[in-house]
Amino acid sequence: MNKSINNLASTNDSLAKRWIALAIRCWVGVVLIGQWMFAIYIFAQFTWPFMSGTIDESQFRHMIKGYVNGETFNNTLLLVHVIPVMFVCFSAVLQLIPLIRKRYPTFHRINGRLFLVIGLIGAIGGLYLTWITGSRLSNLGALGVTINGLLIPIAIFLAWRFALNKNFTLHRRFAVHAFILINGVWSFRLYLMGWYLINQGPLGNSSTIDGPADIVLSLASFLLPMAIAELVFRSEKSAQPKTLWTAAIAATFGTLVTLIGVVAASMMMWGPRILAAF
Repeated sequence: MNKSINNLASTNDSLAKRWIALAIRCWVGVVLIGQWMFAIYIFAQFTWPFMSGTIDESQFRHMIKGYVNGETFNNTLLLVHVIPVMFVCFSAVLQLIPLIRKRYPTFHRINGRLFLVIGLIGAIGGLYLTWITGSRLSNLGALGVTINGLLIPIAIFLAWRFALNKNFTLHRRFAVHAFILINGVWSFRLYLMGWYLINQGPLGNSSTIDGPADIVLSLASFLLPMAIAELVFRSEKSAQPKTLWTAAIAATFGTLVTLIGVVAASMMMWGPRILAAF
């Protein structure tokens, strides 16, 4: 009898671990699609107009503060902040794929360093654009993106330090957190558009992005996936069914939230502007 119970418990634990692995694979796949859609949007909105010499402030009226004709320094900072993100979106998610890490370690190292450097530059540039050039609709509405931006250098430092020390367990942990934080503004777009899609319009939102829903979503856009990542990391060291199933359910929830957001942002933001650009 005890043997049967132990076998059943072992089977349930194995099922939970397989569920976690599947949920993570699905999440990575959804993120890859969403990141590539965002990269194509950046190419259509920023990179191609810049390369072709047709960039003009009339193309950026949907932004809080976009390209402004004549503002050379701020325009340069904006483009340096945005255009490298296009390359990062195409390659950064590859860091999360175990097969690539194992078979192409040199690519993983170079791609990872490039991602962290661009992420650090983006964080500093983003904080400058938000608080110095005034690219914000309200102080309260900029709270989430500011906290996000301040956490990025910390996660990057720890990920880089543990890699240099060859502590790859902790490197992986903080590299995942760095990935989440560096993509925090991208995730906020997903959460906001997903919220609009589910509610068929704003609910608790304001025109200055400081409504209760806006604040919660801006913080959840990085805190929620970071919390889910921590549950998954803890499940890797645990044999407790409660821990394993909590991580499995959380990873599934995170994947569904990301999927809804990618669909919503593609339909309501990126897709129409990509089509309009071409």
